[in-house]
Amino acid sequence: MKLLTLNTHSWLEEKPYDKLDTLVETILTNKFDVIAFQEINQSIDGSVLDLSNQFAYQAADPTVQIKQNNFAFLIQQKLEQAGLRYVWTWQPAHIGYDIYDEGLAFLSLHPIQEIKTFYASKSRAFDNYKTRPVLGVKIEDSWYFNLHLGWWNDEDDSFKEQWAVCSAFFKTLIGPIYLMGDFNNPAQTINEGYELVTRDWFDTFHLADKRDKGYTVEKNIDGWAENNEKLRIDFIFTNHPFEVDVSKVFFNGKNNQIISDHYGVSITLITAEERTIV
Repeated sequence: MKLLTLNTHSWLEEKPYDKLDTLVETILTNKFDVIAFQEINQSIDGSVLDLSNQFAYQAADPTVQIKQNNFAFLIQQKLEQAGLRYVWTWQPAHIGYDIYDEGLAFLSLHPIQEIKTFYASKSRAFDNYKTRPVLGVKIEDSWYFNLHLGWWNDEDDSFKEQWAVCSAFFKTLIGPIYLMGDFNNPAQTINEGYELVTRDWFDTFHLADKRDKGYTVEKNIDGWAENNEKLRIDFIFTNHPFEVDVSKVFFNGKNNQIISDHYGVSITLITAEERTIV
């Protein structure tokens, strides 16, 4: 079972269609089972798609409109045209850069059994960039949640407050849970968000038998304008110490081309069937 999370920064990079093609080619090569994307954008003034005959799309909210340049839709379509069919869903979060509907997306090679959404943030206003919904999908009786949370020191809506909401929600669920996304809290910062999360959750980076350095940001980017060091702020956490074969950073210039201001994180889980074979 292979998972991938990536903050795509979609349509905001130079040569975005080249970036899109690199992403699609990487997915075709690796065949990730479940993919969580953050900052999946579509133009506010874009044409609305009729997805009534698109059986691969499962709406998180039936009122949500998918526009023609929805980045996740284009990824899914290119993959399907290449012979690899993913089911997918998208949850809008807020207006991005004044011209985009920004949101969260999941792509899965396996059927989506159920979808849940909730707000981690106090704000639910679509015109507030600090509005933070969380998107969850149930796949093969495990829950996967896509998170793009706020900053530790945010005076309006802190990570600590958002994490309290998330924790309360996750405690209502039974079975394996995976948290995937951009947590905006570096692993190396003590007494802040990472330490708060890892009180109760396992970082799959540390569970992995094989891993690289894990850094997903290496410069100043949007939201981290004063950063000048390597950060690990994109994670895959889990509620049980599952066996992880590999944790690997993608799209960092070493393992595939850079396509975003964040790098992606992938893990390969060791399934019960694989343990039996060994």
